[in-house]
Amino acid sequence: MALQGVILDIDGTLVLSNDVHANTWVEAFAAHGLEILFETVRPLMGMGGDQLIPKVVPELNGEEEIGKAIAELRKELLFDKFIPQITTANGSRELILKMQESGLHLVVASSASSEELEIMLKIAQVDDLLSEVTTSDDAEASKPAPDIVQAALNKGQMTPDKVVMLGDSPYDIKSAGKAGVSVIALRCGGFSDEQLSGAIAIYDDPKDLLQHYDSSPLDPNLEL
Repeated sequence: MALQGVILDIDGTLVLSNDVHANTWVEAFAAHGLEILFETVRPLMGMGGDQLIPKVVPELNGEEEIGKAIAELRKELLFDKFIPQITTANGSRELILKMQESGLHLVVASSASSEELEIMLKIAQVDDLLSEVTTSDDAEASKPAPDIVQAALNKGQMTPDKVVMLGDSPYDIKSAGKAGVSVIALRCGGFSDEQLSGAIAIYDDPKDLLQHYDSSPLDPNLEL
């Protein structure tokens, strides 16, 4: 069955934002008297705040008052201080254009808020190319839960056997796997090949995938 569509993660995949997001969490926790190291938070990038907060501070969850306050401050810090530090990944726009030229149906699956996603798409220089998006508003639980991938499948009216996901973290792989979707992983999110071992293929960044497009799982002639 030939590939029909691609579900797209954005943070760490099309924009280089994982270190920045980790720093926003460190500062947000610190503002609430919690000293959390960058090295503790960084491996959790790609996981939504509702999952990350109890992972870092087990006595909290993202729904309690303090948890919500930390998550909200993280978002404020991102917009007020850290956005200028985020850059596009090499080849993001060119890869999206190539996939569209190949006739692939593209749907964004991000755990970010609608406001954050809008900015990330602009940084990736693809905001004029991608119109079908799902955000944290469309999912009850964030990655590694499958909700956001399932929401993207539903929005694109696609079935898992005709789709791959493009992501950068082990949480993308877990989330997609639970929804029956295979993942092409990119190293530009900062995770090791061992951590990305559940992917069907691994490339350095969008540019690397584009350069190997015809021999990749995105090859329109490849049967899934």
